[in-house]
Amino acid sequence: MTAVFTEMMHAWIAAEYHRELTERYEEQGRNAFLLAVRYYASQRGRRMAKRAVRDGQPLTYRTYQEYGEWAPTEEAKQAGISNRSEILSYAPDLITKITVCPWHAQFAEMGMAEAGEDYCRFLDSSIVQGFNPEIVYEVSQTLHHHDCCIHTVRNACYEEGESHPKKPGMQKSFEYHCAHSYWSMRHVIEDIFGEEGTKIAEKILEDMEKTYSPEAADVIRCYEHTDFEKAD
Repeated sequence: MTAVFTEMMHAWIAAEYHRELTERYEEQGRNAFLLAVRYYASQRGRRMAKRAVRDGQPLTYRTYQEYGEWAPTEEAKQAGISNRSEILSYAPDLITKITVCPWHAQFAEMGMAEAGEDYCRFLDSSIVQGFNPEIVYEVSQTLHHHDCCIHTVRNACYEEGESHPKKPGMQKSFEYHCAHSYWSMRHVIEDIFGEEGTKIAEKILEDMEKTYSPEAADVIRCYEHTDFEKAD
């Protein structure tokens, strides 16, 4: 069986870490989860920044959009849950409204709205922080508790209708993104909880075998020694 990696599995990994950590450690576990999300996301941002600087590009939000690392999967498109958004304001702040999102759909299916809220409130802002900490990016509300997400980039000063599609060749597969999420979060919780953190991470792989397939978990294991800071 060929393992299929999607936005939904990516969300599932985060939800499982949140579940395990908060059930075992309550608020301390939630704080560990938030730290792990920020760590994971900032690594993504730094990879993007390295590629941009290597190409001689300024670390602006325009460049950030062009160097984005993920593209929607066919599975999300076919399920009708691929991202849908609209621009509410171009200047001075770029404000985006998101009404459909596969991560929201997965968290909702699992009955884990609080996990989704903790993840989505800090993910994108932390990616941007890793890319360029001078860019102010805010998520004021999410689909987990509202009818839409609102994302704001302060002082972006876009022109009406301006857009910056992702450059070809900058995207990583969701196999890579799922492995990165799993291993970066594992490293954080192992640093915090030691052997107990390892047990949590191993349980998530065991649950992945049951929920998805043994092949999917084996693929994730193959990334154990990957340097996720490397901008290749």
